[in-house]
Amino acid sequence: MSEQVGFLGLGSNVGDRREHLQAAVDALPAHGVRVLASSSTYDTDPVGEVLDQPSFLNACIRIATALSPEELLDACKAVEAERGRTLAGQPGYVRHGPRPIDVDLLLLGDAPHRSGRLTLPHAQVTARRFVLVPLLELDLELTTPDGTRLADALAALPVDEGVRREGPPLAVAA
Repeated sequence: MSEQVGFLGLGSNVGDRREHLQAAVDALPAHGVRVLASSSTYDTDPVGEVLDQPSFLNACIRIATALSPEELLDACKAVEAERGRTLAGQPGYVRHGPRPIDVDLLLLGDAPHRSGRLTLPHAQVTARRFVLVPLLELDLELTTPDGTRLADALAALPVDEGVRREGPPLAVAA
């Protein structure tokens, strides 16, 4: 299978947040994922089911891989486990709770994908400012497979979700 370009979202709100994001970027190549570029990092307010927790550090990365969508999901989960994330089904897991690392598969190639484990594009990709801001930093013209312009999705969101530029892009191997 030839390589496809995709985008991953990274997040952390436990410990050295930037170090966790960088470690995920550094670990992905061992799982068949080439990291091509990183957005800046953004300090973001928690959203979802658990709002009483520390703010997150988020970034998006552009990747290339020959992995299938399901294999790429497995690679993302492996990196999370390596970095100490408690995964769904494990004791102590809290959906939307504090975590050292979150590696979300946002987009892959030009075709949608749906299975019992994975929906592409990610169901929240057009609804979360903390995803759209760094994603559009990587590619302002980015669209979903159905043609939805992500810049338009961002413009339609309320501006009250706290997303603040925190630092420079993560280091990407040459």
